Amino acid sequence: MLGDLSARPALLLVRAAHPRQAAATAVALASAAAVAGRPLREVGLVAATVLVGQCLLGWADDLTDRRSDERHRPTKPLARGVLDPGTVWFALTCAVLLVVPLAVAHGRRAAAAYLSLLAVSAVGDRLLHGRVLSFVPWVVSFALYPAFLAYGGWNGVGATTPPTPAVVALAAALGLGVHVLLALPGLVADHEAGERSLPMVLALRLGTPRLLLLAGLFTAAVVVGILISGRTVGLT
Repeated sequence: MLGDLSARPALLLVRAAHPRQAAATAVALASAAAVAGRPLREVGLVAATVLVGQCLLGWADDLTDRRSDERHRPTKPLARGVLDPGTVWFALTCAVLLVVPLAVAHGRRAAAAYLSLLAVSAVGDRLLHGRVLSFVPWVVSFALYPAFLAYGGWNGVGATTPPTPAVVALAAALGLGVHVLLALPGLVADHEAGERSLPMVLALRLGTPRLLLLAGLFTAAVVVGILISGRTVGLT
């Protein structure tokens, strides 16, 4: 008997890594690298680096919120007690040891940008998750993605010019929109936990349906702006 495959530690680890968000971010950044004209091996390196980094952030998030999730999000593997915290810590440590050389493979400037955005995301989420300034780590980390792509190259052979201010500003705006959209499904649990993040404050004032519509339109407009800017101004 194979038993319940969903209860296996490897699959539980995948669930705790926020796999949909991790995969979507990796695909989006790899696609941006491809559109920017990067060769296939560099596109693959971007995808691998971002995927590992996002898994790292997902595990760190679930470890940080484990006690709160036990009360308000009991379906998560750590909150249910079906995944041992030590296993997640081990996976997190391995991810850190892996993401550093992956980032360095892009070059020193690109590595500095990517490792900085990981640090901002992890520390900012821990300190500001339930506060009105919850958007800050999202805006800052997304603003660093263009630098990661602009400076990156195989063995560090990439562009030496910084990304254009327009692309950086649009990436920061995208971070704001993504933050609000990703927070919407968990607003009920966040409200029960007494959190007052920016999406929570906006939802209480505007109503969740209206906020969903506005955030969706805002994010779509920013994506269109990024596409136009990429075609006209370029990344660097």
